[in-house]
Amino acid sequence: MPGTLYLVATPIGNLSDITHRALQVLRDVYLIACEDTRHTQKLLNHYGINTKTISYHEHNEQQRAAQLIDQLKQGSNIAVVSDAGTPAISDPGFRLVRAAIENDVPVVPVPGPSALISALIAGGLPTDEFFFGGFLPARSNARRARLAKLQSVPGTLIFYEAPHRLAATLKDAYEILGERDAVVARELTKIHEEIRRGRLSQLSTYYVGEGPRGEIVVLIDRNIISAAKPQLNIAALVDQFEQEGMDQRAALKKAARELGLSRAEAYRKLVSERGR
Repeated sequence: MPGTLYLVATPIGNLSDITHRALQVLRDVYLIACEDTRHTQKLLNHYGINTKTISYHEHNEQQRAAQLIDQLKQGSNIAVVSDAGTPAISDPGFRLVRAAIENDVPVVPVPGPSALISALIAGGLPTDEFFFGGFLPARSNARRARLAKLQSVPGTLIFYEAPHRLAATLKDAYEILGERDAVVARELTKIHEEIRRGRLSQLSTYYVGEGPRGEIVVLIDRNIISAAKPQLNIAALVDQFEQEGMDQRAALKKAARELGLSRAEAYRKLVSERGR
């Protein structure tokens, strides 16, 4: 008989946020596959768990999954954990689960903490329907294109975001989605937990130069307060695209396309704005 693959949720900050069942599974399995063995070892040491660990992360996922499947087929029980929260949610795990299913290995979830659910229930935005988009693209043009595809989603939008991109993401969301209520949840369950609520325009301004730290979840309401989007400054757009590596001609062409202007009209506006 094959072993069982357990997907074990672990704390997102506070080490007390783990279930008795999760601790028992971590004690009983043959091996724990960890996103970062050093990080997980702190949790295991805290609860006196001596189970062997092995690394399983995005850089070795394909190779390691095959190795873990071999051990599962031989009868070993294995637990998968991420650094924080529920495995396979914006963390490694999906490929291993698919491989386990294909090889008739039982897959058992051991539920627990999840940053996106914690942010959703405390944020104050509608919880009846929501869409989790993971991390938005790092580059602004790709991020804006992704947001444009989500404009009509009939639920609360939820994303994870890196601190250094937070202000830019909120600004892009305001310009693409229009004015909406939003929430920035930071460092949930930790000492410096912060849940800041406001409109997209307010939050995008607040976090400029703020330099927030830690794990961040962004929530955006499905309801549009004002469909009127801010008047984009073509000079600012051209500057942004040039900073991303475009020459001025390509940057102007792209800015004109985003604003729905002819190239000649865009050029006149650019000269006018830079001449002020």
